[in-house]
Amino acid sequence: MKKRMRALVAARAREPVAPPPTDGLWPLAQPFRVGSLTIPNRVVQAPLAGIGNRVFRAQSRRHGAGLVVSEMVAAHGIRHGNKRTRDMLQLGTAESPIAIQVFGGDPDVMAEAARAVEDAGADMVDINMGCPVPKIMKTGAGAALLADPAKGEAVVRAMADAVRIPVSVKMRRGLRPGDMDPAEVARRFEGAGAALITIHPRAAAEEYAGTADHSISARVVDAVDVPVVISGDITDAADALDALGMTGAAAVMIGRAALGNPWALGAIARGEQDPRPTAGEVIGELQHFARDIADLMGDERACHYLRKFHSWYLAGRGLPEHELQALMEDATLDEALARLGAMRAAQSATAGDAAA
Repeated sequence: MKKRMRALVAARAREPVAPPPTDGLWPLAQPFRVGSLTIPNRVVQAPLAGIGNRVFRAQSRRHGAGLVVSEMVAAHGIRHGNKRTRDMLQLGTAESPIAIQVFGGDPDVMAEAARAVEDAGADMVDINMGCPVPKIMKTGAGAALLADPAKGEAVVRAMADAVRIPVSVKMRRGLRPGDMDPAEVARRFEGAGAALITIHPRAAAEEYAGTADHSISARVVDAVDVPVVISGDITDAADALDALGMTGAAAVMIGRAALGNPWALGAIARGEQDPRPTAGEVIGELQHFARDIADLMGDERACHYLRKFHSWYLAGRGLPEHELQALMEDATLDEALARLGAMRAAQSATAGDAAA
């Protein structure tokens, strides 16, 4: 079992975590502003490469995210009219407020991409300065921009000058721990026109290893006047409240914790304990998601795309291992949906027997 699957199973075996009581309203339920844009709560769905399409984003909004962010979109692909890239700019009807994230290293190309994002109807354009993947960084994009803050600053300024919608930056603490002052770099990005900063306080070289050091996030919050969103190791409402209290940030960004568990977004936004939907409810949500994905990309692509989601949703839910393995191996979407339907029916029958 992969490391992430082991972590999922372990997390779902623990007792639900309830947040501590607060005086008055739950802090993460409150709106906040980015420029002229109002975000209805303080939970942001992370931009997840290869995942954050419009179906995923609409699901995140339905479950309670205040702001959703697209998977990263290549600025050069937009310039050259690549069909698949241009299709990634298409928005659904239930997504707003939404930011579309773009990556690239050329200020003029990124400004052109920002205009395309604005024309597509997005509420915000986000700059990827955090991706640690070598094939992205070797083009001068993603976290590589942190190695040359002047170039990153030029990208922010070009994009902010090109559009009326807010421009945000998602950044890490640097390429390697201690190689730069993220608070100073965030201040430079603010000066160039960034209306929001998201900080993940791991270095690109660390990827997701170790623990997110939110004392670094707090320094970024103190350095700038624009809202700061913090990302990293926030899995439930208790974590979110602690992180906001530690840093003074405007909002939290939730990524891996919501994969296969979109209920976490609403629980964090409302101040509820770590959610524990029934296996039947989880299967029903996965069926809904699978059908919407099929409408977006067609049955054949959807069948392959959904295989990673099956384990994210169903691992640790008390379902038979052989059924989960068979689901991963189903050759067509119809077979997978039929199997999910049978699994859900079995769960309903079990629940009925228990009630009797």
